[in-house]
Amino acid sequence: MSKGYEKARQMRTYADKKGGFAARPDGFDRSNTFTMASRIDEWFQWLEERNYSAKTVASHTWALRSFLQWAQERDLRNPEQITKPILESYQRWLYRYRKADGNPLGVSTQRARLGAIQRFFGWLCKTNRLHANPAADLELPRKTHKSLPKALSQQEVASLLNLPDITDPLGVRDRTILELFYATGIRRSELIRIDLEDIHRETGLLMIRKGKGGKDRVVPIGERALSWINRYLEETRPLLRVDLNEHALFLSGYGGRFSAQYIGNWVRKTMDKAGIARIGSCHLLRHSCATHMLENGADIRFIQQLLGHARLDTTQIYTDVSIVQLREVHARTHPYATLKSAKKTEG
Repeated sequence: MSKGYEKARQMRTYADKKGGFAARPDGFDRSNTFTMASRIDEWFQWLEERNYSAKTVASHTWALRSFLQWAQERDLRNPEQITKPILESYQRWLYRYRKADGNPLGVSTQRARLGAIQRFFGWLCKTNRLHANPAADLELPRKTHKSLPKALSQQEVASLLNLPDITDPLGVRDRTILELFYATGIRRSELIRIDLEDIHRETGLLMIRKGKGGKDRVVPIGERALSWINRYLEETRPLLRVDLNEHALFLSGYGGRFSAQYIGNWVRKTMDKAGIARIGSCHLLRHSCATHMLENGADIRFIQQLLGHARLDTTQIYTDVSIVQLREVHARTHPYATLKSAKKTEG
């Protein structure tokens, strides 16, 4: 048996030992129902009751945990103690904060943490738990302009897809993951949530459940990616399966579902091995999928549906027309694009 699969078998010996530790107390003041920590607990329960996604609650939890820690160190334990100048002081602290590697927090991270605070205090006022909102007029840092990632060339895509060793069962799985990313343009969070029932092999369709915004959609897989899925299901997944009740399509060496972080890191490392020195990983394949389809004549509205964008302008950002296409259209349509057409006009 191949080297990669042997390593996966060894990993299984530790599968039953995984689990981590019980959650430790966070140390925040919940001495009564009016403390900030207690109110935040109420807000999270309110969000869950109204069917906000676990991802949304988790992101707010992380953001408010940072603020609670900062506030409690300054003996600010109740929402009534928080004023706009205090929040502006916290905003300056976020700006000056440095991570373990010495780098500052990104603007998007700062905005996310401050945005969660705005939503929390807005809820307190909306539900009459607080009379005035100190975060109402808080001015967030301006978003930085994001330059578009340059799509991979089709040659780069081919070299990436051909990198996994398909004589190894794990190589078949890895090749299938890469093929599916490029064929459908799905996000890594969507890929790890795919269950066996979501693959309709007869029709060649994939059901994406609870994509961004909690919305479902159906996307075509394509014959090539579907052939790799069939091979993976026949040759590799039975070898990785530990629990018969596990419905995840793609299984790790432990026999369970992958995490989004692992998939992102793995794709990045695979790109490095393929000699692709670009920023990004899974999202770069998503962008390449959309860009190549657009270059080959796909209507942007179909790409919008494939990518699961609620707004067309979001799709337009991902699928910026390539300079090659623009040059061809310019040469074909502009009156003075060529010397021949210019002389004809002058004569």
